[in-house]
Amino acid sequence: MSLWQRISLIFRSKANKALDRAEDPRETLDYSYQRQLDLLAKVRRGVADVATSRKRVELQVNQLQGQSDKLQGQAEQAIGVGREDLAREALTRKSGLTAQINDLKTQQAQLQGEEEKLTLAQQRLSAKVEAFRTRKETIKATYTAAEAQTKINEAMSGIGEEMGDVGMAIQRAEDKTAQMQARAGAIDELIASGALEDATQLNQGDDIARELEAMSSQSDVEAELARLKAGSTPEAIESGDSGDILEAEQEKSAESTQEQK
Repeated sequence: MSLWQRISLIFRSKANKALDRAEDPRETLDYSYQRQLDLLAKVRRGVADVATSRKRVELQVNQLQGQSDKLQGQAEQAIGVGREDLAREALTRKSGLTAQINDLKTQQAQLQGEEEKLTLAQQRLSAKVEAFRTRKETIKATYTAAEAQTKINEAMSGIGEEMGDVGMAIQRAEDKTAQMQARAGAIDELIASGALEDATQLNQGDDIARELEAMSSQSDVEAELARLKAGSTPEAIESGDSGDILEAEQEKSAESTQEQK
């Protein structure tokens, strides 16, 4: 097989596949029905034309027959008055008209037969077209129902093109949701293990630390003030904590009050 034959074969196969996808049986049936209606209309016009021609020939026959009858009457009158010559002339003309009348009657019979044939063909074709129309509507209704059922089944099974896109969108949303959930869980585990500090907890820790530092600084100030008042040495103050210094100062103050009493 040559290269051109292969290319031609591929093109025809793809074109046939594309046409098969684009073809709608309902449209094809409607087109065929319309063609049959057009043919039936042509047959009816043919019947009408033949009938018109037959009627025209019939009128000519009647007209010529009237002239022939008139000539016959004139010949009889001429014989009555002794004019044989006029009678012979009238009969000669009548003979010519009789030949024309016979030819026209032959044509009229032929047209009559053709009209009858076309009328019968029209009746048969009309019956076939009507039967095709009924069959066409039945096939169209069946095809439409099958198409709807197919779409419903595809939607329910998810194998349709649109439902496939919806399924892919749902899958992507589920994947992103799972990814975000996994990330959130990982961050919670890092915070719980101490590997990652919580910024809000850091702020709260700074506030507590500042408060503790402020309390410690206040205790130191009170201890130093008590030492100055009691005249204690710095070594004694340094050897104990601030709580012990305060208790010692309180005991000295109590002893001084008892001595005064």
